[in-house]
Parts: sequence; C-alpha cells; structure tokens
Amino acid sequence: MDKVIIAKDLSLSYPKGEPIINKVNFVIDSGSFVFITGASGSGKSTLLKSLYGALKPQSGSIVVAGVELNGVSKSKLNFLRQHMGIVFQDYKLIKEWTIEKNIMLPFMIAGYDKVQQQTQLDKLLNHVRLKHQVGKYPQELSGGEQQRVAMARALSHTPVLILADEPTGNLDDYSSQIIWNLLEGANSSDWRATVIVVTHHIPESMSVDYKHYHIEYGGIHEVT
Repeated sequence: MDKVIIAKDLSLSYPKGEPIINKVNFVIDSGSFVFITGASGSGKSTLLKSLYGALKPQSGSIVVAGVELNGVSKSKLNFLRQHMGIVFQDYKLIKEWTIEKNIMLPFMIAGYDKVQQQTQLDKLLNHVRLKHQVGKYPQELSGGEQQRVAMARALSHTPVLILADEPTGNLDDYSSQIIWNLLEGANSSDWRATVIVVTHHIPESMSVDYKHYHIEYGGIHEVT
C-alpha cells in the first residue's frame, strides 16, 4: 500500500518556541482512516497544520503525497492543496458569500465551468442535507449547519486527502453524526480518500477500520 504521509525525525515549533512535536517518525497509508488524539496543547492541531504546509518543520521532514513540504515552493504547495479537503473547527466560511458560493470555492479556484459547478453543488447540498438553506449566508445558519457547509466545501472537488481539526467539537449530536457519516463515506471503497481527524474523542459509532495515534510529551505513538 502506498504511503500518503511520511514523517522522519519531524520536529515542529512556533517562532522562538520550544518544540511542540519532537523528532517523531510515522507513516500513514493511502486510503486509511486515522484519528489523532491528545490533551489540549499537546500538538494535535500543530501537527495537522504541518500536513497542509501552514507550518514548516523546525527539523526533520514531512512528505505528503510525494511532496516534501520543507522548502516547498508556493506553486507546488497550492497544487497539492487542490487535492486536499480541510475542515476546521471554526468553519472558516466567507461570511459575505452565500453557502452555495462557499461550497464551490475549490471548484472556482480550479476553473470549472458554471454547469459543472451547479451539478456538483446540487449533489453536495443534498448530501449534507442543506438544500432548504439555499441563498442563505453563514451567519444565518446554526453552528452545525455551518460545519456541514464547510464539510461540503471540503468534499466538493473529491480530494484524495481530507484533514479535519475537531470537526464535531462544537456540534449537536445530529450534525455530528452527519459529519462522521460524510467522513466515513469519503473513506469508503467507492472513493477511498485518506482521512485524518484530530479529535478529543473517537465516536463509538464508527463503522470503518481506523488507526489511532496519540500525542503526548512531544511524541506520537500508535494505540492498538
């Protein structure tokens, strides 16, 4: 099985700070579903940022989909991100845009025509159960609905790698279950995206096989 992520002696820190992640080594197989847990401040989100190039290694290396992110060019990083879907705990929606435009942002960046955008949009709105909210803006929706918009945006371009940072941390049970179902669906045999989720709590309802990594004292180890 191909390795979608390879970390070698990876250390991560913020400017002038001590390492938060310290000389860790791990690999993630293509098509796998991975949970990353750890206490608050342990470095979960820090590690996730390194996976999409928002934080460069202090030392060591991180390779994502064959791309070495230490010293990667802006154009190559942008190309890599076009094959990723990223879901944040605070949604990161553009408040001046309707939910439809927010969802189709990756398609717009990629230059798809309006017919293709509309076809995909209709599918996604049904998928996340938000067809009845067409024309509304993010601030007109509940937190759970906003996260479902963010999830639809992350899935819109059928990414090969999905990164989710506490995607259900602020949600009610109904919206949380929709998000987990969508992530499981993206990892299914029909799609087989690699899914990496940072969370405090792994839901008991998960039906997919998954790996579990735990971060503690700057290290990372697999929980079996």
